[in-house]
Amino acid sequence: MAVLQTMQLTLSPCCPSDRADFIDLERDPEVMRFLNGGHAVNHEQIDPDATFLMPRGTEPYVWTARRTTNGAFVGWFCLWPESETLAELGYRLRRTEWGQGLASEGAAALVDWGFRSGGYDTITASTMAVNSASRRVMEKIGLTYARTDYVDWPDPIPGSEYGEVWYEVTRSGWNGS
Repeated sequence: MAVLQTMQLTLSPCCPSDRADFIDLERDPEVMRFLNGGHAVNHEQIDPDATFLMPRGTEPYVWTARRTTNGAFVGWFCLWPESETLAELGYRLRRTEWGQGLASEGAAALVDWGFRSGGYDTITASTMAVNSASRRVMEKIGLTYARTDYVDWPDPIPGSEYGEVWYEVTRSGWNGS
């Protein structure tokens, strides 16, 4: 994993000193709204059945995003390999950083790295169908809608009845947005 630089962000492989910042993200109910309905996360234990990533600073494929100008924590991005040729993009940003184009900037940098250096042929991303902000990020960086999955969750959260949408981009379709 390389350090990636964008106009506003420095994306570095995560490390244990990022743990407190990662946990703080999970304490914000709005940040967690489309992941678990905004409920508190047990920070002493990672739920092995969780359907979303809760990095603690030791995970491979997770980059910590900080403002290049002052080193302020912005969030994290991941490019999780599903196979040798397929990876899933994920991201989580502090609420104070929303609406500034940083999710698109960081996500585009990771997709670009995935195709140029990671050896992937396809990169996917998913979110709840009702998460319009995340869907806009995926579309803005060149991912296209692929499908909607409907899952019968044992403890559904508001909006889950509309499904989980999947987006994707292939190496040949990537234009380096």
